[in-house]
Amino acid sequence: MMEKISIGWQKQPNKLNIQGTIERAIEEVTGEIAELNASGRTDAGVHAIGQIANFKTNSNIPIEKIPIALNTKLKKSIRVIKAEEVEERFHSRLNCKKKTYRYVINNQEFASAIYRNLEHHVPQKLDVEKMNLAAKYFEGEHDFKAFKASGTSSKSSVRTIFEAKVYKTQTNRIIIELTRKRFFV
Repeated sequence: MMEKISIGWQKQPNKLNIQGTIERAIEEVTGEIAELNASGRTDAGVHAIGQIANFKTNSNIPIEKIPIALNTKLKKSIRVIKAEEVEERFHSRLNCKKKTYRYVINNQEFASAIYRNLEHHVPQKLDVEKMNLAAKYFEGEHDFKAFKASGTSSKSSVRTIFEAKVYKTQTNRIIIELTRKRFFV
């Protein structure tokens, strides 16, 4: 699992990416070339907290030591939090049941310098109760064609949102959470 990622996940030739970086760390630690399968992809500037990924290894390193070993080879912006053994057939993306996407609105008078790239700033007071009621209209199966990126390989823009909620934190951040099986694109 990783958190606070600032570059895209998927491997691309000659570009900095999370998948390739972790695969190189796995090779350094185990001496094996491994293919890392993630539960989803992130684009540059999108941050994943709780991203699940799996790889196969014949290494004798105890499973509880894998995060420590990998983290010694990774930048501080990429962290492996936990490792556990799974069945041979397990695949992070194919076995994923749901994903929750979180969008953060800073609803304070002034934008944050530290979190400026992690949240949207709206200084005007927003009505969280009304936003939460409106979010419920996203629940169910809908066609999100208007949100689909041009040139995407996805065949369908129809998605099912299991839960949509909006709430406010003690620090005046409004959190919008959408839980669904697949991303829009």
